[in-house]
Amino acid sequence: MHVPHAGHDHSHAHLAGGVLSAALIATLILVAAEFVGGYLGHSIALVSDAVHNLSDVPSILIAWTAAHWAERPADTERTFGYRRAGILAAFTNSILLLLVALALFWEVFDRFRHPVVVHEQWMIGLALFALAINGGITLGLRRGRKDLNVRALFIHNFGDALSNIGILAGALVIRWSGAQWLDPALGLLIAGFVLWSTIGILQESTHILLEGRPREMRLPDVARAILEIPGVQEVHDIHIWTLGASEHALSCHVRIPDMHMEESEKILADVCARLTRTFGINHATVQFERAGLPETGYYMPEPFRSGKS
Repeated sequence: MHVPHAGHDHSHAHLAGGVLSAALIATLILVAAEFVGGYLGHSIALVSDAVHNLSDVPSILIAWTAAHWAERPADTERTFGYRRAGILAAFTNSILLLLVALALFWEVFDRFRHPVVVHEQWMIGLALFALAINGGITLGLRRGRKDLNVRALFIHNFGDALSNIGILAGALVIRWSGAQWLDPALGLLIAGFVLWSTIGILQESTHILLEGRPREMRLPDVARAILEIPGVQEVHDIHIWTLGASEHALSCHVRIPDMHMEESEKILADVCARLTRTFGINHATVQFERAGLPETGYYMPEPFRSGKS
């Protein structure tokens, strides 16, 4: 969420207040229907899908809260503001999904050990109902996919819709062939999809929380862009990290020759403009110096030097 574009915050708030609220109500209705249907129809696939959908409820609440927190201004306690609220929510979301996947695996294997006759008509009716709800939520979240937190919900609901299609197909096969083992097999597939879909988001949110370099940037590319600015002789001690969903920050040391303050301020303005234009880095802290490589305990590659004297 780029700070200069005020309209983005407005659209995010609208998404949180509109689509997420509707998604929460629809998901609660769906969870109740699938639990009842799974109990009456003896379908572990429906119960698994109900648990899967139930995990959306705290996810949506977290996303709604995070979207509003991200709009709060910086204060004396959190000088960068609350932009990381969405990243923290995505991380929490991922942990929750991993626990849900493990619970589903346990239930599915128990059903394999103790088979039960399934009433497939419940599976067919509720799969169609769930597909309509999850498909609608997925379409509603599509616009906000660039936000890591909303992307977590988008992927989750897209997976829900796919699992509904699988349950519907499985129920039809059970009706035609009587293959009761398909019900726990579908439950196993749903649990596997939950596990698979959450790994990428967990890795990305952990990477950001650990101040990792944005994936789309390469340190040498950023250094070369800074070295192209007239007057810059060397750049080192570069740190690049992510503040929020798509807002990046940078700090670095830049060696320049002796010059008047007005000239150095022009170099600083050129560096910041190049970083914003080329890499979308809107928060840059640049320390000018005449010395070379400093002593530091952080990761410090050899300094990037230009051929200028």
